[in-house]
Amino acid sequence: MELPQQLRLAIERHIQGMDHAKLKRDLQSLSERYRTAGGRGRRLLTEDAEAASYAIARMPATYGAVAAALNYALERTPERPETLLDCGAGTGAASWAADALLDLRGVTCLEREPAMIRLGRSLAADASPALRNADWVRRDLAKDDIPERAELVLASYVLNEMNEADRAAAVVKLWNAAERMLLIVEPGTPAAYRGLMAVREQLLRLGAHLAAPCPHASACPMEGEDWCHFRCRIPRSRLHKQLKDGAAPYEDEKFSYLAVTREPCGRAEARIIRRPRIDKGRIGLELCTPDGLRSVDVHKKDGELFKRARKAECGDAFSAPGAGGTRS
Repeated sequence: MELPQQLRLAIERHIQGMDHAKLKRDLQSLSERYRTAGGRGRRLLTEDAEAASYAIARMPATYGAVAAALNYALERTPERPETLLDCGAGTGAASWAADALLDLRGVTCLEREPAMIRLGRSLAADASPALRNADWVRRDLAKDDIPERAELVLASYVLNEMNEADRAAAVVKLWNAAERMLLIVEPGTPAAYRGLMAVREQLLRLGAHLAAPCPHASACPMEGEDWCHFRCRIPRSRLHKQLKDGAAPYEDEKFSYLAVTREPCGRAEARIIRRPRIDKGRIGLELCTPDGLRSVDVHKKDGELFKRARKAECGDAFSAPGAGGTRS
C-alpha cells in the first residue's frame, strides 16, 4: 500500500536541501525516545527537523495501516462518513488515508506538537480540498477536552503512548466525539494489543457496537502469547531505506485495530487471523468466529468457496460452513 503521489512529492519537496545524515540521526534519537519513554505521556518530538524525519519514516506505515483498517471497517456499514476528526494526527497520515477512501467534506486534525502541525499543514498544501482546508488545532488528547465532533473519529498510534488512566479518559472523549464511527489503530505488538482489549471492554460498556475486526462481542479468544494483529506491506523509498538502514524494497507494518459504531452494524461471520495455508487442492484458514477460534479446510471440490479462499488474505472477513452465524 503506497503513499499517494501528491504526498510523496510533498515530502520530497519539504526535505530538499536538508542534511540526510542529520535526518538519520534525528530519527535514531527519536526512535530511542519512543522505546524508552513511550507510554508516559511525555513530549517526544518538538523540533521541525525531527518532524521531517518522522514523516519520512512513519507516514508510509501509518497511512497503510489506517487505510487497511478503515477499509475493513467500511465493509461492515453502508454509511460513508463525510466528516473526519483525526486525534493525535501527527503529520496527517491517517487523514490522507481516510481521504483516499471517503468523499470528505470536512477534516479537523488535533495534534499536541506544533512542529507536527506545521509540517502537516505544509504537506497538504496541494492536496484535496478537504485536506488542504483542514483545521489543525493544537490539543493534547490526554489533558484537554475535545469539543469537536465528526461522523468519523480516528485515533492512530496514540493511545499506546498514554498511561492507563489517561488512556481511559481519552477513550471517553473519543467516543463522545464520534457521531457514527470510532476507529482506533495501534501498533501490532502484544503490549498495544492488551491495551486495545481494555479499550474494547470500555467501549462496550459505553454502549458502542463492534464493527471490525471482531465477529462477536465476547471476550477475545486469543490468550497467552497469541494476540490479534494484522499486517500491510509498505513500499520503501530510497531515502526511507537510507534512514532506516534497510535493504529490502518494502517493510511489513504490523497493526491492531478496533472499529465501533453508534448504531448496530452487520459484523463479519468470521475473520481470517493468520496467513492462509495453501496446499495442492486445499487451503487452510484460521478463523475467529462467534464460537471461538476455528481451523477450516477448504478443498478444490468446494467450488466457489475454494475460489474465495484462494483470494483471501489474513484480516479478511470470510463466510464458510461451520464458521458461525452473522451477528449484529
